[in-house]
Amino acid sequence: MTKILTAISLLSIASNAAGITPAHPSGRLTSDSTITLQEISISAFKQTGRMWSHPVAETTISRNQIEDYGIVTLKDASELTPNFYIPAYGSRMTSSIYVRGLGARIDQPVVGMNVDNVPILNKDNFDFDLIDIQRIEVLRGPQSTLFGRNTMGGLVNIYTLSPFSYQGIRIMAEYGRANSIKQAASVYTAFSPKLAMGISAYQTSSDGFYRNTYTGNKVDKERQTSLRWKTAWRPSTQWAVDNTASFTKSRQGGFPYASLATGQIAHNDTCFYKRDGFTDGLSVTWTGNNISVASATSLQYMKDNMTLDQDFLPDDYFTLSQRRREWAVTQDFIVKGSSDSYSWLAGLFGFARFTYMDAPVRFKQDGIERLILQHRNEYNPDYPIKWDEDSFTLGSDFYLPAKGIAIYHTSDYTLGRWKFTLGMRVGHEKATMRSHSRCNTSYTTFHRLPDGTLETYSNTPVNIKTPLRLKQEFTEITPKFAITYTLPGLNKSIIYISAAKGYKSGGYNTQMFSDLLQQELMALMGISSSYSPKDIVSYKPEKSWNYELGTHLDLCNGLLRLDAAAFYISCRDQQLTTFPNGSTTGRIMTNAGRTRSFGCEIAATAKPTDRIRLNASWGHTNARFTKYHNGVADMAGRRLPYAPANTLFLAASYTLPLSSSQLSFSASLRGTGRIYWDDSNTVSQPFYILPSAYAEWSNSRVSIKLWGENISNTKYNTFYFVSIGNAFVQKGNPWTAGLTLRINIHISTTK
Repeated sequence: MTKILTAISLLSIASNAAGITPAHPSGRLTSDSTITLQEISISAFKQTGRMWSHPVAETTISRNQIEDYGIVTLKDASELTPNFYIPAYGSRMTSSIYVRGLGARIDQPVVGMNVDNVPILNKDNFDFDLIDIQRIEVLRGPQSTLFGRNTMGGLVNIYTLSPFSYQGIRIMAEYGRANSIKQAASVYTAFSPKLAMGISAYQTSSDGFYRNTYTGNKVDKERQTSLRWKTAWRPSTQWAVDNTASFTKSRQGGFPYASLATGQIAHNDTCFYKRDGFTDGLSVTWTGNNISVASATSLQYMKDNMTLDQDFLPDDYFTLSQRRREWAVTQDFIVKGSSDSYSWLAGLFGFARFTYMDAPVRFKQDGIERLILQHRNEYNPDYPIKWDEDSFTLGSDFYLPAKGIAIYHTSDYTLGRWKFTLGMRVGHEKATMRSHSRCNTSYTTFHRLPDGTLETYSNTPVNIKTPLRLKQEFTEITPKFAITYTLPGLNKSIIYISAAKGYKSGGYNTQMFSDLLQQELMALMGISSSYSPKDIVSYKPEKSWNYELGTHLDLCNGLLRLDAAAFYISCRDQQLTTFPNGSTTGRIMTNAGRTRSFGCEIAATAKPTDRIRLNASWGHTNARFTKYHNGVADMAGRRLPYAPANTLFLAASYTLPLSSSQLSFSASLRGTGRIYWDDSNTVSQPFYILPSAYAEWSNSRVSIKLWGENISNTKYNTFYFVSIGNAFVQKGNPWTAGLTLRINIHISTTK
């Protein structure tokens, strides 16, 4: 922190000496550099015009809103979006997203993410801190026609700050409760009207909120570092070339799961999550008369390590270490054309992903005694057994390649105030799993004599080697239909109706292989397996149809903007995460028959005066099983777990101008719930509200903000699960407060 403040002082002195021009009086970023730049439009390749003009439920979060509401992760952004929920639990590996009742905790996401038009293929890489973000677009409802796999619930577009939009220096320093420190520095410069670059660095650390009562140490400490280098080149008025390279390094304790019975976090083995990630995205666009051609290419690499005390108890049951390396490449070609009444888009997309994973589970003394020997010896007490070692390892390693290709097309025909949209995508994907499971150990069998003494009967070596190779291929057609009507006299306000098919790919349950090995061990000892490997190793794709009626309204000469939508979703083979019955620890992705959800959402932004701004959004979802038997009971009619029934966001801000600066005040409420934690709906989290507030002083260069979150210190849970018969929860973060300092220095350049 001292280094950051020293750098701030030096930069302020340098700015006065170098003739740096001031920014907007509010301290907001502007595009007032004197260098003559070509017109730059930061937009998605696959949309034209404002997102507001499209027949889709969307929420756009501007750069100012990102800074005002302290949005630093996608989880923060989700709080402003109706029916869009990303719970904060576990670690940064956990990026579960729930939209309109759809979602899953592990494996394939229900929502896609693009950063500067590059799709992030693995949802385990979704959770990173946002720095220098131009805007965030959250689209709800299936986007599978244009964006393909795993966007059946929606899509998040993130656009980073362009060096053509801003030239200068940006500095941020923040300190908050739990010794949380965030610091960032960025430099953006235009070398000429055709070439500009930006470099940003970000670092954050926190001591965490949760303490392990067994060890006395904080369990959720975190350190994260990220770097980004963005280059924008405009060789001519027709060509645009952009490249963004980013690197993130994350180290955290994580997984602060408390026993529901005691309310305490108490485990004896280490838990942590480590991740290194690199992404490079290159986009090239050529624009001609009524036609444009674009290419988006990416290279993605992720290396991570999740290590858990998997029983989350102070006992010696077992630990898990999941180490993974993943390479991925994507390529998207897009061609767009338009005339007076007709516009079209066609594209070709391909990807390849190669994942290598090693996931050994180490059984320790209590795990051997209580999960293996106890069941075995109760089954055959006359010939009890004893393990020859205090611990042994169930090893599993995987190679998981996946490849896919798709072609897609959409057409828009405008007839007066009516616009008709028709789109279709045809995609084919191949997913393969090669695994090798192994276990080397031994046990001794004893014979119980009539007087109760034991004599050695036999010694049995255990040498299990189970290779497995599976392949799945999926071909899917995802159409979309929409009709849009532009309302007269309302600044291009629209009403629309749409129907779209959504698709989420299938996969493999890698986290169940240790349980499969455990079942093989039990079978060797004469106890049959409780489930068949064929039933749990793989799961099928998920498919849905989304029917929607919505509107985007601009009222009162722009003083009030209103967005509303009503939807109905019919889903087949919905993927749900379940825990097997009995003394097992793995998680299984299953296909839950049929489900349906319906609901509505509304969002409003009002600016009654120049000083007052009001924001509100509310979403409601009624999501239930229509056909599903969980192996114990019929769940038809029960609500889907983990997806909230309601989301709420209310905010009001007031700005007081001063002579050469201003004061801003804001208060907001974020509400979520009810959330059911199991498919039988026996355990749930009631609706809860988290109030936040901030006060900010700013001038042309500097802003200082005092903020507080969950200032009511509301108690709530973000997660619930059961493992080996024990229930655990993760509690939501308590109140926190802090101070944020920002400096924006525009650098004046010559033509």
